[in-house]
Amino acid sequence: MTAHLPLTDFIEYPQDEMLKRAQDNYQQVKRRHSIRSFSDRAVPQAIIEQCILAAGTAPNGANHQPWHFVAISRPEIKAQIRQQAEALEQAFYAGRAGEEWLTALKPLGTDANKPYLEHAPWLIAVFSQKRSEDEGEQKTNYYVHESVGIATGFLIQALHYAGLATLTHTPKPMSFLSKVCGRDNDNERPYMLIIAGYPAADATIPQHATDKKPLHDICDFL
Repeated sequence: MTAHLPLTDFIEYPQDEMLKRAQDNYQQVKRRHSIRSFSDRAVPQAIIEQCILAAGTAPNGANHQPWHFVAISRPEIKAQIRQQAEALEQAFYAGRAGEEWLTALKPLGTDANKPYLEHAPWLIAVFSQKRSEDEGEQKTNYYVHESVGIATGFLIQALHYAGLATLTHTPKPMSFLSKVCGRDNDNERPYMLIIAGYPAADATIPQHATDKKPLHDICDFL
């Protein structure tokens, strides 16, 4: 028989309060921006730990939790990541990405230089796992991509809610992260690199990035 526990921590709010909470959350989320200029101000590890714990509550296939996070603050490791990421980015911007992709990136003003990979106090490498281990038994993970994507979203939201700025970074290929982070095995793949910290005093956001689709373009009600 499957064990179940009573739901004791759900909180129901009056509908007018629900609407206000939804509106407040939207206003908070609207302040989250991807930035590319970070301060080197220290952020306590305890804050990062709580944000990763929040990410670990994400819904996922069969509750196998097919993710692993590597939080990096050591300067020498960040320098390694920057060096290898920029080598890949040089090839990307030199033409490997293709003209259409590079044209799409132009309004964001991005290039192969990634100084934030060293300047920001924290890099969080997110890994997906094909299999999990439970009491010494290997088991297949399900909906891995979807599950890790949701957990990554939870992580970004948690970092923003805590008061930190973020950036998602996905160099192609990302296999070097496996070696740098000591996760070089046939079970795990690098999924994303999250940069987290305080924005630099001169941080900006591309105007293009503030152009969000209206509700009628992203949703239908049937």
